[in-house]
Amino acid sequence: MAQQMSNSTMRQTNLPNESADYLSKREELRLAEIELMQQRERVAELRRQLPEGATVQDYVFEEGPPILADGDSPTQKVRLSELFTGPDRSVVIYHFMFGKKQTNPCPMCTLIIDGWNGVAHHLAQNVDVAIVAAASPAALRAHARARGWDKLRLLSCGDNTFKYDLRSEDREGNQDSTVSVFTRGSDGALRHSYTAHPSLSDEIKERGLDLLCPVYHILDLTPQGRGDWYADLGYGTKVNAARR
Repeated sequence: MAQQMSNSTMRQTNLPNESADYLSKREELRLAEIELMQQRERVAELRRQLPEGATVQDYVFEEGPPILADGDSPTQKVRLSELFTGPDRSVVIYHFMFGKKQTNPCPMCTLIIDGWNGVAHHLAQNVDVAIVAAASPAALRAHARARGWDKLRLLSCGDNTFKYDLRSEDREGNQDSTVSVFTRGSDGALRHSYTAHPSLSDEIKERGLDLLCPVYHILDLTPQGRGDWYADLGYGTKVNAARR
């Protein structure tokens, strides 16, 4: 059983040579971490308490064979309503920046989806998850094979208005990374529950989806921090300090 420690102060190690200054600052940080946890929980509660969202159409997507190694055909039409595998479950969709004006797969989206594929079997116990891109099924699946995305549903939205309606695509076909949550009522009505984009404000352009990616949180544990690091898949992505 873990040793019980006072809430007033809490040592994180048993190292004997930590300075008084370090211990003082570490305690200040611990209290700030508690505040951050409580704020995250408050934000999550506000998310859960959102009023009932707008009804949405039963969008039709295109999907290839369930096993990536089986090639890219035949494809089948899949409706949004068919992504729900049971009652009282939500569907979480990641809008992948790939297709139309986004001719190469987005490195940041790829980084996030890499992580989602790794935890997909855990997520499946609670929610239904899919990746949607404007790219063709063949192009999407080729990238998925290169990344080893073998546990996620990969859907092409083709020319439907799904991405435009959720503002992950503009009328010219420019793409944005986005996450959306949908619910299905007992009457079968499909409703939009929540959508988030990287941009949080005019001043905060690319931090809105950080919670979806553990990489940055791990980097934030280190003295070096995340700095201006940006995922790069070899397509000439430029590191830009303003992004982070």
